[in-house]
Amino acid sequence: MERARRAREIEALEREVAELRRLAAPGASQSEVERLQEQVGELRREFYTHLGAWQRTQLARHPQRPYTLDLVRLLFTDFTELHGDRCFGDDPAIVAGFARFHSRPVLVLGHQKGRDTKQRLARNFGQAKPEGYRKSLRMMNLAAKFGRPILVFVDTPGAYPGIDAEERGQAEAIARNLREMARLPVPVVVTITGEGGSGGALAIAVGDRINILENAIYSVISPEGCASILWRDASKAETAAQALRITASDLSELGIVDEVVPEPEGGAHVDHEATARLLDPVLVRSLDDLTSLTIPELLRRRYAKFRRMGQFLEVAAR
Repeated sequence: MERARRAREIEALEREVAELRRLAAPGASQSEVERLQEQVGELRREFYTHLGAWQRTQLARHPQRPYTLDLVRLLFTDFTELHGDRCFGDDPAIVAGFARFHSRPVLVLGHQKGRDTKQRLARNFGQAKPEGYRKSLRMMNLAAKFGRPILVFVDTPGAYPGIDAEERGQAEAIARNLREMARLPVPVVVTITGEGGSGGALAIAVGDRINILENAIYSVISPEGCASILWRDASKAETAAQALRITASDLSELGIVDEVVPEPEGGAHVDHEATARLLDPVLVRSLDDLTSLTIPELLRRRYAKFRRMGQFLEVAAR
């Protein structure tokens, strides 16, 4: 309740600043506007610094966050999208194509949710079906054939759970991707940009480097799904989000992700261009580090990376 109240205060101040700017005469003193703007900035910084897991989940799902095609426009040149799995059809929930990143040829792959209702329905809210994962694997094998690094952007609530997806082998498609990505002979750099939901995310996220935006999440299940299973009550999603440890800082501490990428003040949804500027050097550094490795060493490190995840110790009872 307190966080909601603070958020409303910030929004009210932002509206006041916008109104003052609109009413200010040309050449008039801007001191009041600047004072308010500074106050808003300070409140916003304090607010976003202390967000809880559930609040970050809401930010990760914000409908204005940058999606894969936004990042393609801001970070890449000469993008050529490719379609179809050569088995059933094309899945618009995942986009893929070859492009250039700082003049380096790469494969770009990622989820796409859509901005309005029509787009979201067309792209199935970023929930891929088997043909989406098979398309992804086809493109990754092409990239491996031509020695091109792969850059992946993950933002999905999960794989589509519908009957048609199950009939066409959803589980098999995801499992095959996990196996094949583990042995791709090219660098794979993954960035979690919004929601990293369950196997639907992991199916294209077996990478040598896994980066995550500051307000993104990555989890085996959604907080609502977890709450429904544990407490039979989806309204306990906030408690579940905290227990799941799905935030960027938690994931970094657990060794699930390699680097947390800061977002512009107010979140990635506020400024796509600034988000891309912050992400760009991280991708450059990741590719530079990985392309210096031999293929056997690259594969050895990738294998070891995922073997280390989820380790635990058993303590004998006294």
